[in-house]
Amino acid sequence: MNSTTEEVITTIIDIFTNQGDEEYLGEPVTISEHMLQAAHFAAEAGADETTIVAALVHDIGHFTSEHGSFTMEDTKDRFHEHAGARILAGAFPPLVVEAVKNHVDAKRYLCAVDSAYHDGLSDASVHSLKLQGGPMNADERATFEENLYLDQILLVRRCDDKGKVAGLDVPPLDHYLPMMRRVLQG
Repeated sequence: MNSTTEEVITTIIDIFTNQGDEEYLGEPVTISEHMLQAAHFAAEAGADETTIVAALVHDIGHFTSEHGSFTMEDTKDRFHEHAGARILAGAFPPLVVEAVKNHVDAKRYLCAVDSAYHDGLSDASVHSLKLQGGPMNADERATFEENLYLDQILLVRRCDDKGKVAGLDVPPLDHYLPMMRRVLQG
């Protein structure tokens, strides 16, 4: 395993250890609880290891964005999805990077094609949706549907939405580290 891989894993561990107890964007869970729950729900859905890892790290950009982390008082988007993709690119396989980069667009897509999905969003997700451009238009949807990893991106998005349960007992980060290394070596 190369030094870049170990550096990325160390960064992820540091984020979970040093910043993971921070509030998650007005939700009833911390950021680490949220990301661990997303991975748990991906595993529960029968996802492959690469998609589970993508769910685990999907919000890593909240900590690496040059624009800082989202708050309910924000009036413009902070593009955490792009910041997260940048930190993972070159170390993780394309599916992980694409899922991280596109999980916000997946929300916009699902809001455009499924009104019940929009109705189920938390207040924080509704607020961030407005900042992120709202539901996709027809041209944006057509382009988004061309993504090779569309199904996995949509699964990560749905796991993201589910990962907001206060007190839910899920496996810790250490449980996912061997899986992360296998994905990185893949």
